[in-house]
Formats: sequence, C-alpha cells, structure tokens
Amino acid sequence: MTNTYGDWLRQQRETAGLTQQQLADMAVMTRSHIAHIEAGRRVPSREDARRLDLALNTGNVLSSFLPEEEAAVADYFEVALELEQQAVMIREFALSFVPGILQTAGYARSVLNTSFPRVSDEECDRRLVTRLERAKILDDPVTPAVWALLDEAVLRRQIGGPGVMAEQLKHLVQLGESGRIQVHVLPFELGEHPLLSNMLTLMWFEDQPPTAYAEGLHMGKIHDAPSVVQELQHRYDFALGNALPLRESLALLRATARDYERHD
Repeated sequence: MTNTYGDWLRQQRETAGLTQQQLADMAVMTRSHIAHIEAGRRVPSREDARRLDLALNTGNVLSSFLPEEEAAVADYFEVALELEQQAVMIREFALSFVPGILQTAGYARSVLNTSFPRVSDEECDRRLVTRLERAKILDDPVTPAVWALLDEAVLRRQIGGPGVMAEQLKHLVQLGESGRIQVHVLPFELGEHPLLSNMLTLMWFEDQPPTAYAEGLHMGKIHDAPSVVQELQHRYDFALGNALPLRESLALLRATARDYERHD
C-alpha cells in the first residue's frame, strides 16, 4: 500500500468531519488500526475497506484500490492477517520455519515454493509480495511488540540452502540486537514441551480481547474463547520459561549463521 492510499483515507475522514475514533466506531475497527492505515504502516483487509467505504459513503473506492496481493493468502488465514495488522503485541511460536513477518525474501520464496501442487512462478511472486508486505508492521519501531519463540529445528532445517539460511538467521539477529523483537530458542536438549503440536500466534490489541491463531497443514483456526486463549498463553509461557535467554539465543543464531556461511 502506498502513502497515497492512507493520505486519501485521512482526507475523506477529515472531510466527513470524523475523528479516527468516530470512524473506527462506524466501521467496526480499532482507532489504532485506522491510524496505522493512514500513516501507511498497515494494509486494510478487503472487509475493512468495504466497511470504510460504507462509513465514508465513498462507493467502493477504498475496496477497488486495494493491492491485488492482499488476496494472496489461504482462506483460513485471512482473518488472522487482519488481526495481525491490528495487534499491539504479537507472540509467535514456530516449530518448523521462521514466522512469516520475520522472513527474508529469499527464505520466504523457498517456503512458498514448497506448496503442493506447485504454483507458477507468477503466483509465487504474488504470494511473496504479500508476505513481505506483512513484515512492514515492523517498520514502526515500537508497535507491535513482537516475541519469537523458535524451536531449534527452525535453525537447523536448511530451507533454501546455506546462503539463504545464513541471511535469514542474521536478519533475526539484527532484529534482536536492535531491540525490535525478543527472540528465544527452545533447544533440542529440552526434549518435549507444551507447544510441540502446532504453530501458534498470540495477539493482544488496544481495545479488544486477546486472540490466538493456531495453524497446521491446510488448516488454521482463530481462538477467541477466553478460556482457550488463556490456556494457550499458559502453554507459551511455560515453554518460554524453558527457552534460552535472549543473549544466549542470539549467540546461537550467530554461530549457526556462521556455520551456514562456511558451507555456502
């Protein structure tokens, strides 16, 4: 999404005499999400854009000018993508590969190329653009706060070859050293832990209850029942308590990246 899109939304809102909070209430969104869209840091989902058009009486202009790449996600991930863009805190657990918002272009392309049946190069490019757009939420230096809890298998599984892995791990190190994310590794020697069965994303928001998203092969599920979300939070906290501290995790990431570079 370009800044022009956000600027146009702001102009329409101001012309209508609405504050961000008033527009958010009318469009059934959060004020912070409106602010991020206007600043060019977030991309509205198609449902968001439809509700904004209705609230501002702008026909289907906001819906029509959304980038096509926004549709390049699995159906079951669409709601999670919208929530990801609104979250003020995100805690990721990854069992097999680096979470989407933390992936480099080379790593993301290699992951996307594992789809079955295989997609065309053009479709892969379209999905890659969408995945990299998601990572723009990290352009804001503060929000969302992001924690990444990685099973050691994420570091050891060679996706895309040694060069791609070295670049990816160094990217995680840079994000961790800059303070933009907290990254922790669950070492193999730990053995079993409460998150072995799924990828998990926990999300907190400015003005709505926390939500969890769990994903497996060809399936993903949003959990918003308070008891279920709390249980998943407890599982995450328990696993995190057994993970390597930030400094040791970054040291392991650096060492593993150097090993990949030596074999590249």
